Amino acid sequence: MANLPREPEAFGEQVLVLLKRTWPEHEAFLTGPFDLVVNGRHLGLENVYRMVLGDPDRGTEIVEDYLEKILEGDELGSAVLPFDLACQRIMPRIQPESIFKQLDRDQVAYVPWVNQTVIVFVLDLPQVTISLTVEQAVHWGVSMDELDEIARKNLDRYSPDLQIQLIESKDGGRAALVNEYDGYDAARLLLGRLHERLAPELDGDFLVATPARDMFVAMTAEPNHFVDRLRKRVEQDYRRLPYPITRDLFLVTRDGVAGTAA
Repeated sequence: MANLPREPEAFGEQVLVLLKRTWPEHEAFLTGPFDLVVNGRHLGLENVYRMVLGDPDRGTEIVEDYLEKILEGDELGSAVLPFDLACQRIMPRIQPESIFKQLDRDQVAYVPWVNQTVIVFVLDLPQVTISLTVEQAVHWGVSMDELDEIARKNLDRYSPDLQIQLIESKDGGRAALVNEYDGYDAARLLLGRLHERLAPELDGDFLVATPARDMFVAMTAEPNHFVDRLRKRVEQDYRRLPYPITRDLFLVTRDGVAGTAA
């Protein structure tokens, strides 16, 4: 990495140095290799660490851009927008339940979902996305279920013409990839007409892998060796990519999405 160490402890220390050098007005300290506390808020560094591993020559630039967006989002998030302005920009994201190891569950706007995941809500602004809080939802007078409905409708409007890359395997399986890299690839699992769109291409009910935020791979449920081969790739991506979600697959049927986790 460009001037950034690979060892997690040293990496965290260097991120702290960069933050204090560029934003000295913020109070910040480390409580662990990947746990940076900024103005009392815990900021996980594992995602930015994985981003830098993927593009080490731009290490410092990636970290500074990451910190800038986080701090800018905090400043914007401190001011609650009127609901009539915010409602068209509320979007869903799928996150692992493990986010609550660092975040206060009682403060995060979310609904529980399948495969040990939750659906959280963000405000999608031109240069930054802001995570919504329970406090903001209370201020607007909307429930978590109402946020979920609004976010899914916005996602449907955001992706009216889903661009799919179809891949056919020699052993009979087929896969469909979505690669928009807009922060909502995995979230497209929540699209209302997903089964209608992909079932004809994937022989009816199908499986979907979302190992990370920017990964969506739908696949036929058979043959088994084809699914097993893709599972191994999903496992690798889950361990490697930033913003990991789950190594488990989702089953998409006409009636909705089910988890496959034991």
